[in-house]
Amino acid sequence: MDDPTDSPSLPRGKPAFSQDPHRVRELAERNLEAAIGREVRNLRRQQGMTVADLAGITGLSIGMLSKIENGNTSPSLTTLQVLSHAFSVPVTAFFKSYEEKREAQHVEAGEHIEIERRGTRAGHQYHLLGHIGSNSSGVMVEPYIITLTSESDTFPAFQHEGLELLYMLEGVVDYRHGDKVYTLRPGDSLFFDADAPHGPEILVQLPARYLSVIAYPQG
Repeated sequence: MDDPTDSPSLPRGKPAFSQDPHRVRELAERNLEAAIGREVRNLRRQQGMTVADLAGITGLSIGMLSKIENGNTSPSLTTLQVLSHAFSVPVTAFFKSYEEKREAQHVEAGEHIEIERRGTRAGHQYHLLGHIGSNSSGVMVEPYIITLTSESDTFPAFQHEGLELLYMLEGVVDYRHGDKVYTLRPGDSLFFDADAPHGPEILVQLPARYLSVIAYPQG
């Protein structure tokens, strides 16, 4: 029997996600040891090292390094100094995620910011719903409400980095992505690679309003 994961079609059952959003993190995952462990693992992976490679460079055992990365032990200052030399980073780098703030923005109705973006030149109104700058996820996200009126031009040639999700709220638009055109009605969504030319090609029913969420790597 063929492996169902080889099929490009959508799975028949509910998809399984790698993260459980309902799991409550234990205190051990939020403490200093866990934060240090995450930074050690991130730095090791960024520099293309295995745990065995790092053990060979530092003289620390593989078991000790595994305990540090998993937040199961509190490394001494001497150990952190050894690791900092191995990664060529200051000792303070291991405390970065422990000290980072986790931001949230609440934008009340009517308080979103109208911004100048490339689409505004085509008569597309962009209202930014929030912005969080540099963060530990490594991802930037821009959420907008976009409004098209009789004064808006069609422009199916937007291109930018990242992924984009559209969710139609009002009106009807024929929206192009690459060589395909999708008719979007209220409740419809479109999720795509934003590096391909895309944008509204035919404004079928106005006014049209949709949520646009763009995600791309930091830096």
